[in-house]
Amino acid sequence: MEKNPAIRPSVMKFIHSIRTKLTLWYSLIVFATLVGFGITAYYYTQEKLFASLDYSLRNEVVWLKGFIEPQAKKIKLKRPKRKPPVSKKQEKKIRKSHEVEVTNEDSLEVDQIWNQIYEHTLLSPKKQIIQIRDRNGDVLYKSYSLGKEDISFEDIPYNTIKLVTIYDATGQALRLAVTQNAIMKIFVAYPEAEVSEVLGSLFSIFILMVPAAFVLSLLGGWFLATRSLKPVDQVTGTARAITAQNLDQRIPHSGVDDEIGRLISTFNDMIERLQSSFENVKQFSVDASHELRTPLTVMRGEVEIALRSKQSGEEYRRILSSTLDEILRMSAIIENLLMLAKGDIGKSDLHFESVSLAGIVRDLSEDGEMLAKTKNISVHVDASGDICTIGDPVRLRQLVLNLLENAIKYTNENGNVWMSLFRENGSAKIVVKDTGIGIPKEAQTKIFDRFYRVDKGRSREMGGTGLGLSIAKWIVESHGGTISVESEVNKGSTFTVVLPLETVNAN
Repeated sequence: MEKNPAIRPSVMKFIHSIRTKLTLWYSLIVFATLVGFGITAYYYTQEKLFASLDYSLRNEVVWLKGFIEPQAKKIKLKRPKRKPPVSKKQEKKIRKSHEVEVTNEDSLEVDQIWNQIYEHTLLSPKKQIIQIRDRNGDVLYKSYSLGKEDISFEDIPYNTIKLVTIYDATGQALRLAVTQNAIMKIFVAYPEAEVSEVLGSLFSIFILMVPAAFVLSLLGGWFLATRSLKPVDQVTGTARAITAQNLDQRIPHSGVDDEIGRLISTFNDMIERLQSSFENVKQFSVDASHELRTPLTVMRGEVEIALRSKQSGEEYRRILSSTLDEILRMSAIIENLLMLAKGDIGKSDLHFESVSLAGIVRDLSEDGEMLAKTKNISVHVDASGDICTIGDPVRLRQLVLNLLENAIKYTNENGNVWMSLFRENGSAKIVVKDTGIGIPKEAQTKIFDRFYRVDKGRSREMGGTGLGLSIAKWIVESHGGTISVESEVNKGSTFTVVLPLETVNAN
């Protein structure tokens, strides 16, 4: 039976999802932390337990030595042969934990020494094994709880305490503190099994708790990842629902300036830019269609008139001349649109070299005077000095000519146009000023848009295509410069172009 082919993509999608990865990473970090903590805690506890045991054994040896030595100088210690008298309650306790063999043939003082040591042993919370021998190695006192075997260790230091691990006859490890002096040898031992039992319990706790904590971290990590990524799912759903037909929609913002909030703000900004681009494309399509339709309509009407009835040779010449003008107008629009389109995709054909801006301005002054002659407009040019930049000479000439033609075109008869070039703040500035009709303030931010006209009817009458300032802006920006306008209705306009100066490399 074949497996469902949809299962594998679903499984792969689940494995590669950010939610799954965050959960696994979170759980692995928790698991590694717990394992590291458990190992550290285990060995730290082991070290502290054995250090505490050694400290206790050392203190016990010091106490025994300090208790016996002052009295041993007054009396002669002898080996015990009979048990000291004890109460029934003490005897019952002895049977459970310790057995003591203490006798004294002649001295009541010696008997009291062993009894006090025995009582001290009973009061000790630890199951310590105490053994005291004389200098000859004979046992004077012994308490035991693990068996009746004697503690045997030969390498006993003199007046210092040595701590070692030894093994009894059954193979059980004992921690031993031992010392000797001129009177006796003292042995105090404690079974390491007691410490190992505590460490075993601690290890068992970690063995049980670490897997349980890992499972809880998986569940908690999945919950936290789901809760944290829920806004991302909302963003994804909203973004998927937004199309070219409803770009006015925006993703709801939570108002929190976190990673998700910044992601939502970025998406909204991107959608706003897309909306603006789509609107520009739509407007461009409408404007371009309108601009191309007008000359086509003119040509169609004139051709239809020419075909409808027989015309004179002079009339045919006029119709052909008018048709040629419209064809040239359409060609200019298409050529300008093609140039702007290439600039938009970074494939403009620009050839950069050293260009004298002063030369361009001075050359165009003559063209400006010829254009202004029919309207009796005075053209004033100021381009002193040699100011150079790196750029395309053809496009820079086109830039200055467009600004100059616009200034003359929209200036009334007997007006004035000024064109100047100078250095300022390390840049080259070209200023074209006129006393023309001016531009309304609300339109000044739109005049560089393609096909935009302040007065569409008048612009067409003057032969404008609505692309001149768009081309000027593209040329300026392609050369790393800026273009701006200041204008007042019926008082004139001032266009300012700022271009970088040519840098001269000193050898």
